[in-house]
Amino acid sequence: EGATVEIYTIGFTQTTAAGFFGKLKQAGIRRLVDVRLNNVSQLAGFAKRDDLKFFLAEICGIEYVHEPLLAPSQEILDAYKKEKGSWDEYERRFFQLMADRHVETAVSPSLFDVPAVLLCSEPTAEHCHRRLVLEYLNSRWGNVQAVHL
Repeated sequence: EGATVEIYTIGFTQTTAAGFFGKLKQAGIRRLVDVRLNNVSQLAGFAKRDDLKFFLAEICGIEYVHEPLLAPSQEILDAYKKEKGSWDEYERRFFQLMADRHVETAVSPSLFDVPAVLLCSEPTAEHCHRRLVLEYLNSRWGNVQAVHL
């Protein structure tokens, strides 16, 4: 309690494999927490779940964990992406979803007991739920510092 926990975030789109794995290595990441709802899409390229798990272990010695509790629902995602909903609405609904799921107790802080990074697809954290996850956890745990790679 009390000590600040730095949690990193990264997106894999608009980057090369070299750039992506290079950033993770440089930051000293030991665990990658995949917070995507859909992590097996062909569109994910090198970040497709099973490939990513392999590359992380082989290239960086990083453990891979998928945490769907920290992903938006398909409904929330579709309203934003397919129906061109507003970001504010997405944010509101996703915060509500995390509260309904009680992610602050459902997800253990021990997930972040080694340098960890949240992975999502968006290239920047500004309009990405990975930033919202950390804001939410910080509002409940009070010691989370987000570092966007």
